[in-house]
Amino acid sequence: MTSRGLSTSSPSYQQPLETSDENEESLRLAACQMPTMLDIGARNIFTSDHDMFREHTRRWMREKLAPLQNSFEENGQPSREIWTEMGEQGLLGVSIPAEDGGHGYSFLDEAIVAEEMSYANCASPAMAVHSSICMPYLVHYGTKEQKERYLAAMTAGECVASVGMTEPDAGSDLQSMRTTAKRDGDDWIINGSKIYITNGWLTDCCILAAKTKPDAKGHGISLFLVDADAKGFHKGRKLKKLGLKAQDTAELFFEDVRVPGSALLGKENGGFYQLMDQLPQERLIIAVHSAAHCEVMFEQTRDWVKQRKAFGKRVADLQTVQHKLAELKTSITVCRAFIDQCLQLHTASKLDGAMASMAKYWATDLENKVAADCLQLHGGWGFMWETQIAKSYADARVQTIYGGTNEIMKELIGRGIVNPKN
Repeated sequence: MTSRGLSTSSPSYQQPLETSDENEESLRLAACQMPTMLDIGARNIFTSDHDMFREHTRRWMREKLAPLQNSFEENGQPSREIWTEMGEQGLLGVSIPAEDGGHGYSFLDEAIVAEEMSYANCASPAMAVHSSICMPYLVHYGTKEQKERYLAAMTAGECVASVGMTEPDAGSDLQSMRTTAKRDGDDWIINGSKIYITNGWLTDCCILAAKTKPDAKGHGISLFLVDADAKGFHKGRKLKKLGLKAQDTAELFFEDVRVPGSALLGKENGGFYQLMDQLPQERLIIAVHSAAHCEVMFEQTRDWVKQRKAFGKRVADLQTVQHKLAELKTSITVCRAFIDQCLQLHTASKLDGAMASMAKYWATDLENKVAADCLQLHGGWGFMWETQIAKSYADARVQTIYGGTNEIMKELIGRGIVNPKN
């Protein structure tokens, strides 16, 4: 792969076409072809190198990963083999620096993998949690030894990562967590539990948030790298969910788990601030998935209404349906422009928390609206689990909840409006 960067040239579809007699018929046909939202080369934030990477990723996602989703759904988890295959395909640790064990590409490449998973209707494995959320903690706060131990293995898909923040009584309110880590000589003793942990069942290494100074609220949280084979680390049941059924989501329990001092990730009592620093990227990758999911649901629904007949003609010929499609395409196109702007800002290290919160809130709200409208356009078939739109409808629901609920997103955005920093 060559180096990545923002494109300064026009995308290929904007280049003038030849007008010789030989291709007059092909021009006529091309003029009749309405471009889709999934077209490669239609977004000028990506270079031709990005487009090549997208083609490779799209082909593998559709030919290899997509056919496995039903079996993953039945098992409530992806296979171990698919994690290592994603590693072999260069789809994990994409934006992790090469010197730390990753591929050293940009976050735009990371976004391509996330988008293509959505375009291929692949909910599993939970690549974004592994690569876009967990691995950056090690890059930013890990010691040389921690990076060497974990990052190359995570890039290869040999070590599956999870992040343990949420508890039964502490979701968006991280300061209320009850999991504790107490010093015992040079070691730490961890007790507590976590819930709704994506990659939890297959996890090899959990980035665990625990109270190290219980009375200090946010000032007393630390992060630890806890290996799944640590004595006292127990995986509970795989949780049955409304959607994202192909992902393994589990309870995790910690009973007098002893970890060495070298398991501390970053500064003692600095975990809350580390979490806050990494949340903008987490919220952006959720928004990236949501925008792409909107696009693929729209295209699948457009194809459906063009084929489906009602009252003696295509459903697509009904004015009410055309107006609904117009509304959807407009909303999705506006959202795409904003998310692409956020991607550019993040690539330039200029995306702030408020903008990331806006992206997450807006894109996930829209995703749920698009899912509902597209299911409605499918009619009775849309209510059948065998249809992709039914699964998409169920998968979309959690997007407004995790990564910080959308109510919290509005709170964060509002605080910045009325109390802007000088």
